Amino acid sequence: MPNLDEPERSEIELGAVLHALSDPTRLAVVRQIESDGERLCGALMVEVAKSTLSQHLRVLREAGITRTRARGNQRWVSLRRDDLDELFPGLLDVVLRAAERHCRNAAGHPADRADAPAGATP
Repeated sequence: MPNLDEPERSEIELGAVLHALSDPTRLAVVRQIESDGERLCGALMVEVAKSTLSQHLRVLREAGITRTRARGNQRWVSLRRDDLDELFPGLLDVVLRAAERHCRNAAGHPADRADAPAGATP
């Protein structure tokens, strides 16, 4: 089965990538795939309905951030890291680092908060 709705590398647009990464649920999906590698779509840990997750995965795929492959009735999703790094060097790393800092701050790690003592490092 061919890949669905995935732009060729040359068709990936910065605006579409930034839009797709601007949503917290989609960013959580990207963080999981970056951390764990290719994932079964149904194994992604997000707190949204299955139909909503499908829509988020479609946005990521159509933006050129992920690749979806079918194996039987299962769908596996992976990052198009090589394509993104070639087109927008460092972008994904910066976004993922910022997301990680944000998650740590939200969890209340004092060394990462703006009110942390001077000299504290994240």
